[in-house]
Amino acid sequence: MKVSIRAGALDDAAAIAHVHVESWRTTYAGIMPDAYLASLDETLRAKLWSEWLSGEALVRVAEMHGSVVGFAHGGPNREHVETCDAELYSIYLLREAQNRGVGAALLQAMATALTERNFKSMAVWVLEQNRSRGFYEKTGARLATSRVIQVGGAKLMEVAYAWADLKALTTLA
Repeated sequence: MKVSIRAGALDDAAAIAHVHVESWRTTYAGIMPDAYLASLDETLRAKLWSEWLSGEALVRVAEMHGSVVGFAHGGPNREHVETCDAELYSIYLLREAQNRGVGAALLQAMATALTERNFKSMAVWVLEQNRSRGFYEKTGARLATSRVIQVGGAKLMEVAYAWADLKALTTLA
């Protein structure tokens, strides 16, 4: 199945919001409170994505058969994680796009875009209970730190992974 990766555009806000909400509901079922996941609103999320895509947001989208099935969002590190200067804010895929190389293609595209902006290393925060954590380890990230966050009234452990050499991710096979 052919996937294409491109820069996200303002017209993608609704499609990205759909992927964002649906992937949260499938990825975080049983981890985050059901009521919180049920309350996620694609329309509100699309407004947020419209704002982000109108600004300096660095977003890459994955398309299959002309539909957005995943996205990656990154930029300058928002919170200190070791020596990382960049952060992968989010990377989400619809369930049907998982385990097909789409995530790796998005990660590689984001690493390339960040490297072109002279970033050297990257961190990502992920819920400790996220079953997709192994993806980051397979791509060379190592566990860096952890913290407790609160989502929908639940306290959850979040861990940070770090890639010391962002350039190495640009050649992900």
